[in-house]
Amino acid sequence: MADDSIFERIADGESAATERRAPSRLKSRVYTELVREQQESGPLLDVSSTKEAGHALCVFEELVQITPAGQPAKSRFYCHVCHARLLGENLEDAPIWWPHCPYVRFQNR
Repeated sequence: MADDSIFERIADGESAATERRAPSRLKSRVYTELVREQQESGPLLDVSSTKEAGHALCVFEELVQITPAGQPAKSRFYCHVCHARLLGENLEDAPIWWPHCPYVRFQNR
């Protein structure tokens, strides 16, 4: 059984932390492409609705959420123009620390 090897490694003192993880750059690029695919099927949920649903917004989405802009402006993929996306897609352990930023969560820290 494939599961037996996991138990053998745990018994030998290996932890799950020693297993290889996907590079943060790859995770960032996949996330960006998934959101772009979603945009092709229709508009994204606006930032106000996202926040009301209990999801945290990044600093820039919070600013968009409080601005008196129309619904189409609040349904854009703002990560597309954010420096955190560029850093996340091109650097491992990128120097980004924005709260609630998906690209920060992908960093292998």
